[in-house]
Amino acid sequence: MTIPSAIPTEVKSDRKWLGLAVIAIAQLMVVLDASIVNIALPSAQADLGISDADRQWVVTAYTLTFGGLLLLGGRIADYTGRKRTFIIGLIGFAAASALGGLAVNQGMLFAARGLQGVFAALLAPAALSLITVTFTEPKERAKAFGVYGAIAGGGAALGLILGGVLTEYLSWHWCLLVNVPVAIFAVFMAIPLVTESRAEGDRRYDVPGAVTVTLGLVSLVYGFTKAVDSWTSAETLGFIAAGVVLLVVFVLIETRTSHPLLPMRVVLDRNRGGSFLVSLMVGLALFGMFLFLTFYMQGTLGYSALKAGFAFLPFSVGVILAAGLASQLLPKFGPRPLMTGGLVLSALGLGWLTQIGVDTAYATHVLPSQILMSVGLGLTFVPLASTALTGVAKHDAGVASAMVNTTQQIGGSLGTALLNTLAASATAAFVVANGAQAMPEALVDGYTTAFMWAAAILAIAAVLAFTLINAKPSDLADADVPAHVG
Repeated sequence: MTIPSAIPTEVKSDRKWLGLAVIAIAQLMVVLDASIVNIALPSAQADLGISDADRQWVVTAYTLTFGGLLLLGGRIADYTGRKRTFIIGLIGFAAASALGGLAVNQGMLFAARGLQGVFAALLAPAALSLITVTFTEPKERAKAFGVYGAIAGGGAALGLILGGVLTEYLSWHWCLLVNVPVAIFAVFMAIPLVTESRAEGDRRYDVPGAVTVTLGLVSLVYGFTKAVDSWTSAETLGFIAAGVVLLVVFVLIETRTSHPLLPMRVVLDRNRGGSFLVSLMVGLALFGMFLFLTFYMQGTLGYSALKAGFAFLPFSVGVILAAGLASQLLPKFGPRPLMTGGLVLSALGLGWLTQIGVDTAYATHVLPSQILMSVGLGLTFVPLASTALTGVAKHDAGVASAMVNTTQQIGGSLGTALLNTLAASATAAFVVANGAQAMPEALVDGYTTAFMWAAAILAIAAVLAFTLINAKPSDLADADVPAHVG
């Protein structure tokens, strides 16, 4: 009698891992799209006549709508059904990608990128919460988060590589059109392989909370963007102040409503709250690193789009290998030593980039810094994702998953705006001091300024991880992990 009963369990287990593969493909697509256009941006800018002032919106339109709507997307996934939301997100993402790939002017491209962000905000939290409710056994869960961690860290670098290949051999349009067949494939595979689950109980939506948090985040990021012109202008200070006020109002709403978009119980837990803070800071530094290192390699070192893309390959490999190692070490040592050590390594890697010059060799500066950062981030992402979701009730799995992505995307939006402002200010000051003929050196001075601030941010994140994260391996194993539903 034991043999027949074992067969369905094995099949179910196989199906579970095949479902993870489908989820991983979808998550990779979402992560790729935050970076794939960086390499293609010069070509798209020239083709569509986008000004230097407006070109950032190709990136920011995506990260803003993605980060701003993720919390609502997580709640929709919890209440409507995670598999259903996952599939709707895939279909919408494919349609928005097709619109962007066929763009004939900057308005159409900006709108398509914003629409991609909207559907990514449905897709990403649904994907991560599906992992959370599917893998409940600690060792399996660690392996599943190892896959997620590799994608979260390596996906951005892979996006730069893929962007370089597509731009070089086809056109920038294919950096968006490539999502269409991938999303369609994921939809057809998800239908038989992914199991539905949803939250029970109260399923009302917190519309005031969704409006205030989205407007607050958009206002804050836009304020940092306008700071490129002046930190003290009324417009800059007004948008930043409005963003802060709206976010404070959001918190007040969440503490008073009976059906909050972001229940305070999700973020006030010491380990989860610490993970969300670290995730925010990692997103801020990581997006800045990709942005300015891309500018440095193409603009200063003269790399083609293809060569610049492949120059990030060691980063992707390092993250994937380190994430695999982290998934093995997490059940033994717990999250704190892995996160703290990984963040220190990453900060050292960014610190190495502050030493680049106009004619610095890739092998002596860029490559070793990438290796340090990739290993450090690979060790960080796996315990970060696991700790941020451990012990979350089934009802909150989607919103807790959304917080992981929200903090990374909002960190990326803020990082792009803030570090770009700091870099531009440093470049302008260098030109004033040395003359316009020193522009190559001035640009590099701006990049190294951004790297210095990004390294400091990761160093602070390491201190926060060491101070706030105190979960032990037994806590991860014994936590009230959400059971699989459906």
